[in-house]
Amino acid sequence: MSAELIVFGEFFRDLIFYRLPALPSMGKEVKTAHFTELPGGGVATTALIAARLGTPTAVVTRVGEDARQRRAWMRIEQSGICTVSCEFSKRFPTAITVCAAYNNERMMITHDPINRELHLLLKRHAVKQQLSRARHVHLACTPAPIELWASKLGALRSLGLTVSTDLGWNPEVLQSAKLPLLLKHCEFTFPNEVEAKAMTRENSVEKAARRLCKWVQTPVIKLGQEGCLAMRRGELLRVKSIRVNSVDPTGAGDAFNGGFLHGYLSNWPLEDCLRAGNVCGAMATTSAGGSSAIPSRAKLLQMMKRI
Repeated sequence: MSAELIVFGEFFRDLIFYRLPALPSMGKEVKTAHFTELPGGGVATTALIAARLGTPTAVVTRVGEDARQRRAWMRIEQSGICTVSCEFSKRFPTAITVCAAYNNERMMITHDPINRELHLLLKRHAVKQQLSRARHVHLACTPAPIELWASKLGALRSLGLTVSTDLGWNPEVLQSAKLPLLLKHCEFTFPNEVEAKAMTRENSVEKAARRLCKWVQTPVIKLGQEGCLAMRRGELLRVKSIRVNSVDPTGAGDAFNGGFLHGYLSNWPLEDCLRAGNVCGAMATTSAGGSSAIPSRAKLLQMMKRI
């Protein structure tokens, strides 16, 4: 399979407890009738959204041998996403995250020794072959140390690939003075409001976007129910979202990325890419996990007209 989009990074088995009656606290137990296991992390959610919308997509990640019998990984393999470049580890189990969703917020606990030194996957022959045929690489992992990853992204750019990142909440990276070295290789970066302010040490998203625009071609800041904003060539662009009945916000940001990148690889205008991201991000919150409520492409186009 020749994939246009390669999503590179960390895969997780997400164990999601949602519709909690109260917020868990130390020494106490909270019970809920609502639980599911889903593929999680930026790799899974972003790839599942983009593939469902029709973008030929591959993932490059490392999972344990145990993943072959787990429904979370089986869903990836059954979705049409190419997995031939992934590594199956005999040393470590697949990364796992426990998510607890309460009152439109969530908390997470993660175990992921398997995700160390993921840059070594770029040396695999199968990965190099896929990269040679792709158009865009989305990085969904912690790129540390920054100097190493900046070099890797520069090498990807030299192949003619465009690059985007979602760094997540990783203070050691977000607040590093070396962050611009990494972002200068990216067409897009996708922080949320809190992350954008941490990256720039600015007190407003507008100021954060202006500073980020000095480092990356097009910063896109996700604002939850308020939609998103982007900055390109000095112009600030805001796009509203749709209103939905939110159940679980887990993975909504990664779903946004999948919708946006589908639009980008479909050569849509930036504003339509932002609309697509907003729709996919909002829809993701209507069910547990970020990839349980993926719209079809036809449905996406219909819902984008409401924005």
